[in-house]
Amino acid sequence: MDNYARVPIRLVRGQGSRVWDEQGRAYLDFVSGIAVNTLGHAHPRLAEAVCEQARRLIHCSNLYHIPEQEQLAARLCALSGLDRAFFCNSGAEANEAAIKLARKYYHDMGSPRRTVISATQSFHGRTVLTLTATGQEKVKRGFDPLPAGFVHVPLNDAAALERSLGPDTAAVLLEPIQGEGGVREASIAYLRHVRRLCDENGILMILDEVQTGIGRTGCMFAYEHFGIRPDVLTLAKGLGGGVPIGCMLATEQVASAFGPGSHGSTFGGNPLSCRAALTVLDVIEREQLLRNVRERGERLMRGLEELLRRFPCIREVRGQGLLVGMELDRDVARLMELARAQGLLVLSAGARVLRLLPPLTVSDQEIDEALRRLEAALARFNEEEPS
Repeated sequence: MDNYARVPIRLVRGQGSRVWDEQGRAYLDFVSGIAVNTLGHAHPRLAEAVCEQARRLIHCSNLYHIPEQEQLAARLCALSGLDRAFFCNSGAEANEAAIKLARKYYHDMGSPRRTVISATQSFHGRTVLTLTATGQEKVKRGFDPLPAGFVHVPLNDAAALERSLGPDTAAVLLEPIQGEGGVREASIAYLRHVRRLCDENGILMILDEVQTGIGRTGCMFAYEHFGIRPDVLTLAKGLGGGVPIGCMLATEQVASAFGPGSHGSTFGGNPLSCRAALTVLDVIEREQLLRNVRERGERLMRGLEELLRRFPCIREVRGQGLLVGMELDRDVARLMELARAQGLLVLSAGARVLRLLPPLTVSDQEIDEALRRLEAALARFNEEEPS
């Protein structure tokens, strides 16, 4: 079906931070499957683990205990400080589970709380429930009637959030950094204020770290930069390093609302995806990739800020770690095309924001190479008249 605006290349092979098309042309990949290829392409430890697990057991039903799933749940709970895990297949499914859990939690308490507050410009998925939670009208067109129980307020506007709270508010759902919404960061003061408001009003704080989680910002979870912890946390994208997996983590008290039959997923937490995720976590630790993200992220940001000083078409550079956005004075589609012609793959985050998401394994040399290729593309882009 024609629901993807595909660029005219067919990728057939990858290695580290590079991919090759069917014509044999190489590209430096700063898309990483949209923050999915945590370890780059064809990482030998991940490839070996997936092959070994496939020879042993790919899938079995959640009717049975799954050792790899139990190991992964224990690892993620230890890393996050949360208590229980539910596994699914994508970020949208993880966010859907989080919304269901919040509503079920208050239902079981006999409370009328059902409404979820999220931010304008947010993105939480494309199921009917999660696109309703999303604060972008463009993803909702044509899918009405949409479910009730969602309110949107501007990110970092504490007064607007406070005005939206009511006796029916169940949860506040936020991304620490809005990836699809333009690489826009929540402020430290704002997220801490949200945590305080939730505590004072008996409301759950849900953080969507589908894009920011698993090392993308230089900490295992982005909320660590803010000195807070959510009641519910959602993960996906980078967790499996390319193998589909989603996860919702929650405190013991909140997780108790899910009992047998209340929610489920046929493929969620299967042995193959959990083995992949365990390997991703192992490699992040053994190869000290969180430090790599911080150091390479600083190098990338310095390079982009230098380009900002040189090219008037760039308005702002922002982001954290290896989730970086560059806002321009016009649509980024043409710049993406010019970068691709230079052998660099990048993507957008809204009409005027260029997004860069290299793998967590990226090197200094690859950062510098990407900056040179982007500079060449910008030189052409800056000379062209805005359309």
